[in-house]
Amino acid sequence: MLKNDLYLKALAGDPVPRPPVWMMRQAGRYLPSYLRLQEKYDFFTRCETPELVAEITCLPIDEIGPDAAILFSDILVVPRALGQPVEMKSGVGPVLDNPIRTPQQAMAMRPVDASQALGYVMDGIRATSERLDNRVPLIGFSGAPWTLLCYMVEGRGSKDFSTAKAFCYQHPEAAKHVLKLLTDVIIDYLNAQIEAGVHAVQVFDSWAGLLGPEDFSSFCLPYLQRITEEVRGAPVVLFAKGAWYALELLSWRTRAAALSLDWTVTPEYARQAAGLDITLQGNFDPSKLLAPVGAIRQQVRQMIDRFGKDRYIVNLGHGILPNVPVAHARAFVDEVRGWSK
Repeated sequence: MLKNDLYLKALAGDPVPRPPVWMMRQAGRYLPSYLRLQEKYDFFTRCETPELVAEITCLPIDEIGPDAAILFSDILVVPRALGQPVEMKSGVGPVLDNPIRTPQQAMAMRPVDASQALGYVMDGIRATSERLDNRVPLIGFSGAPWTLLCYMVEGRGSKDFSTAKAFCYQHPEAAKHVLKLLTDVIIDYLNAQIEAGVHAVQVFDSWAGLLGPEDFSSFCLPYLQRITEEVRGAPVVLFAKGAWYALELLSWRTRAAALSLDWTVTPEYARQAAGLDITLQGNFDPSKLLAPVGAIRQQVRQMIDRFGKDRYIVNLGHGILPNVPVAHARAFVDEVRGWSK
């Protein structure tokens, strides 16, 4: 039995004495303990070694004290499982060799058995669960179909993913073949994570905001709908970064337990658009963690007051920045843990 189940209660809509708190990318580059492991092991060795996954996932639980742990992994393990090489290059970010540039390449793609091809992730979940020892829930995750397609076509990170968007406009049937295939794999992948022991899963559509409302309804929404319908046994959280205009659609037309928000939307608008029957998560600007500690604490209190304590999970509007002082991250978490109305 979990010793701290605030996160799961908030997802279920149950009353809580205070909102739960965790931070996206909380097991990452702002922690000196993580940087020491980064110096010893390359990125995908860290992702593929169960003992390292468990150690890294638990670092913020031990050092910062959030109410949930998120598995240390990466959204690009899915393209790798589909046979597309991925390399993390210092100062560049992810580089995907042999990007999809023709309809023939897209249509030639075939699904894989996620539980087999990504078995090391399940091993990492089991090792992490043992190390967590029921202290807090464990969150699994995947990239969303649209966001993964962006990387698989563009071949690397981009400000606008113009090559990927052009491919979708020029070859919509080929693009939708890839999106459907990715959706099938992601559903199997998340179900395997749940079977391995995660308590909830989050789907990161990091580049959803690059699309307008009509294109979102074509290239994102149908696939997110299927994921929330066919992933079973644990709550599903959707994070369509930048797609503030889609909050109503995501709330009413998917089975998501929660919607995660970036900092470009107000709590009041998000509540009005999403309704009162879905949990919201977010939406502190990660850059604000560079402010003085007193200002961080004050803004956290204001954020909770605006969202309300129930059906709300305190989080950042995107991943924590690598230059955030650990003391500032700890102040963010501590302020939530000490919050009272």
